Amino acid sequence: QVQLVESGGGSVQPGGSLRLACVASGVTFSDYAMGWHRQALGKRRELVAGISAGGYTNYADSVKGRFTISRDNDKNTVYLQMNSLKPEDTAVYYCNALRVTVVSGERVRDDYWGQGTQVTVSS
Repeated sequence: QVQLVESGGGSVQPGGSLRLACVASGVTFSDYAMGWHRQALGKRRELVAGISAGGYTNYADSVKGRFTISRDNDKNTVYLQMNSLKPEDTAVYYCNALRVTVVSGERVRDDYWGQGTQVTVSS
C-alpha cells in the first residue's frame, strides 16, 4: 500500500518560513520523481516544485529564489523549504510521486498523491 504523508504546514506571517516534508512508503522511493503542488481556494492545482529521480529540480516562476525542493532517498522523504512567504502562497500543498515505465512496449504511469497540508500566510 502506497502512502505519502505530508507534514510541516501551518500559519505564518508574510516574510516567514516553513519547511514541508513528505514521507513515502510502499514505493521504491529512489525510482520516483517527486513534486510539490498546491491548490488555493477556487483555483486549479499547480506544480510548485519538482525533483527528478536523478536530483534535477524545477520550480514555478512564482516561487523561484524563495522555495527549495530536496530529497533524502535514505529517509524516503522529500522536502520543500519555503522562505519569504507571501499571502499568495496560501494553499493546500500536496506531495506527488510519479514514475513512468515501459512494460511490453506500453507506458505505465504510477502516480500517487498525499492528503495535503494547509499553508496559510497572513498578518
